[in-house]
Amino acid sequence: MKNEQWDIEVEILKEIIAKTELVETNKWGGCVYVYNNKNVVGVGGFKNFFTLWFFNGAFLKDEKKHLINANEGVTKSLRQWRFTSKDDINEKEILSYIQEAIENKKQGKINKPEKIRTEVIIPDLLQKELDTDSILNEAFLKFSPYKQKEFIEYIETAKREETKISRIEKIKPMILDNIGLNDKYR
Repeated sequence: MKNEQWDIEVEILKEIIAKTELVETNKWGGCVYVYNNKNVVGVGGFKNFFTLWFFNGAFLKDEKKHLINANEGVTKSLRQWRFTSKDDINEKEILSYIQEAIENKKQGKINKPEKIRTEVIIPDLLQKELDTDSILNEAFLKFSPYKQKEFIEYIETAKREETKISRIEKIKPMILDNIGLNDKYR
């Protein structure tokens, strides 16, 4: 069931946004405005407030201190401007924030999620094999860190050293033939 509590207020925000060069779309069941198909601002009503959310709001100056991070510690860029009454709507300020967001989008200011890079730690038994066989070492290093970790995990999950050694012997031909441990399942 749709929350109709803020329909009039949301329509007022939409009329303000319509004065900009943004294009209205519908994403994730909500109203989103884009510039060159890139998300800039969304609008919607919730139980206790209606809001504008700026997809890269972290880059806005926010001199009037309207913006909040709705999920501190999790959300990196998204910022909300919450309203609880039609009287809270200040068209001039809203247009100023939206214009700044559009300019940031034009300048390519975006906050991409950081990729977590973890170093591949090669267990001693495998490292000894790689050190004694340069062709095997070279072949192993050609694999992505993800596939290297699959081999390492396969070896390290064995409890006994004899099993670890037999697993290394089993994967050597795969490594030399550039076949990942789980390639046949992909």
